[in-house]
Amino acid sequence: MDKHEAHVIIIGGGAAGLSAAGALKSVGVESLVLDKKHAVGASWSERYDALHLHTVRRYSGLAYYPIPKKYPRYMTKDQFASYLRDYADHFALDLVPACNVLRIVRNSDFRIETSQETWRARIVVVATGHFGHPIRPAWPGRTDFAGELIHSVDYRNPDPFVAKRVLVVGAGNSGAEIAATLAASDTEHVAISIRTPPPVVPRDFLGMPVQVFGQLLAGLPPRIADGIGKSIAGVATGDLTRYGLAPAAWQPFSAKRIPIIDVGFIKQLKRGRLHVRPNIARLSRDGVMYDDDSEDPFDVVIMATGFRPGIEDLLGIEGLLRPDGLPRFPSGDPTSVPGLYFMGYTESHRGHLFEANRDSKRLAKAIQSYLQHK
Repeated sequence: MDKHEAHVIIIGGGAAGLSAAGALKSVGVESLVLDKKHAVGASWSERYDALHLHTVRRYSGLAYYPIPKKYPRYMTKDQFASYLRDYADHFALDLVPACNVLRIVRNSDFRIETSQETWRARIVVVATGHFGHPIRPAWPGRTDFAGELIHSVDYRNPDPFVAKRVLVVGAGNSGAEIAATLAASDTEHVAISIRTPPPVVPRDFLGMPVQVFGQLLAGLPPRIADGIGKSIAGVATGDLTRYGLAPAAWQPFSAKRIPIIDVGFIKQLKRGRLHVRPNIARLSRDGVMYDDDSEDPFDVVIMATGFRPGIEDLLGIEGLLRPDGLPRFPSGDPTSVPGLYFMGYTESHRGHLFEANRDSKRLAKAIQSYLQHK
């Protein structure tokens, strides 16, 4: 086989890609992992300092190599990055770092064009994750804003923002955690702009991780699961409307979305250190104007406005993606293109890493069968 050929190439060396490679090796199938990061675990170690897993150690391990018990229930980002490095070493995975994949084209096999060279493979697994490209809203007045405008991908810790007025835009888990961390620091004033009020649930309730409740409720009809979850959240958090947070506009199970997992957000809200503001209409020289025509001055605006996967930029193959840019086919299952699979795109209340573990085992069996019958 040519040095730039492989039976199976996995694109993406994050948790999902590594789990796929480990599961494949466990059934006797070698693979090559192409990763744009310079080192295993960098996609975690480079994120903001306060980041912890919101899922428990027991349900966050990858295929066939659980997270050792020496780690705490909720691992820090650096601890999880260390586990990923151990995982790659345990399976002696074949990885090519700093290899940015530019395009995947289907001929008699697959041609993978990268920043380093072009590879050929019989099978390709796309495991590039949800965080390919930061979304930066094109608000009117962006060029007028005299303050600092950054995306959450570039945020690390509160140190640069001492004595400043900071607005975090977006109430996903990253936005809520960044806002809470800033509010607990020496930042002068912290606000969070929320377009659609989300549900907020405690990370633990009655000593049990909320992830376990999610696993138990996942088998119920969504309306019933939402009702139980709403009751639990109500008991745990109380009435948040008095603190400026409107009732949730959606519920997790019926909307198939992850709620805010509270790791300090509510505490800072109730302390009066974190202020809820409306959706942004535009930026001005000194701050922002909201949809209700009110205005606030800010020194810094942090865009916790999410990411787009960017898979469409890679695929020179039609019919594989939904309008939102995510795969039409379940992770780990065959697609309409023989030999092409997706991994790591299952979102559920049981936990993303929990699903990646299960999906990678199913993927390994599917690829093993495909190779045997080719």
